[in-house]
Amino acid sequence: MRATTTTTTTTTGPQRRTVGPVGTTARIAGGIGLVLLAVLWRDPHWTDVAVGLVVLPAVAVGLLGWRARRNPGRLDATGPVAHWVNAAVFTPLFLIPATVGGAFLFYGSSMLVAGARRSGGCEVTAIANVALGRDDQVGCVLFAPIDAVEAGGR
Repeated sequence: MRATTTTTTTTTGPQRRTVGPVGTTARIAGGIGLVLLAVLWRDPHWTDVAVGLVVLPAVAVGLLGWRARRNPGRLDATGPVAHWVNAAVFTPLFLIPATVGGAFLFYGSSMLVAGARRSGGCEVTAIANVALGRDDQVGCVLFAPIDAVEAGGR
């Protein structure tokens, strides 16, 4: 079994937090599943692609970039409150008919990026971290338990 490490720092720059094989597989499987849902669950529309692959990533990059200019240190919002805030943001995106297809594409593609990079934390920051060369992390209701169990076994 290959050992993996988790690196966390308070500096800026492309610091990678590696996750183990279960976390990586979960992110890739989840990403594939959400992209398939975007295509198969309902009749996809070009606006789904625009929202999911342009608008939502641009919002994430914009918000994290704005935050980085104001506070260049690494964002590490991974506590219980951050988990709830993150859930409060993504839940409506999956419930509003106009954004559900785009949300599936955004979160699915973000999970694929996070899985490919083996980056820990929530997938919502994965694309922004690549674009900005950062390692900002926010709480993730879905992957935090997997990552915690996997980190305990190292």
